[in-house]
Amino acid sequence: MARPVAYCYSGCGTCRKALAWLQGHGVDADVRAIRETPPARHDLAAALEQGIPLKSLFNVSGGDYKELGLKDKLGTMPVDQALDLLASRGNLVKRPFVVHQGRYLTGFSEDSYSAFFAADRRRT
Repeated sequence: MARPVAYCYSGCGTCRKALAWLQGHGVDADVRAIRETPPARHDLAAALEQGIPLKSLFNVSGGDYKELGLKDKLGTMPVDQALDLLASRGNLVKRPFVVHQGRYLTGFSEDSYSAFFAADRRRT
């Protein structure tokens, strides 16, 4: 079974909490630096198709989001342009961004991680 990929930023407290949760629950994730290696555009597009809202893919509290004035632009920006932006600037992506078996998760909460990884626990 493929390992989950967790796109994180080492200076992010939410990412540290998510990684601690994964480790504490025996989930061996491939951790990637989100700034240097943003999620692939096809993964971001698939997350949209899965039902994650476009705005939820963005780190709306980040400096890049504010610098680019995306608060005012995102509502009218074409989806393709938004995906290109996310795939090219990892700082814009809500973190952690987790990819596992064709499913996607943004941010961190214990409940969402428990539900997301429940299917794996049932298979073992």
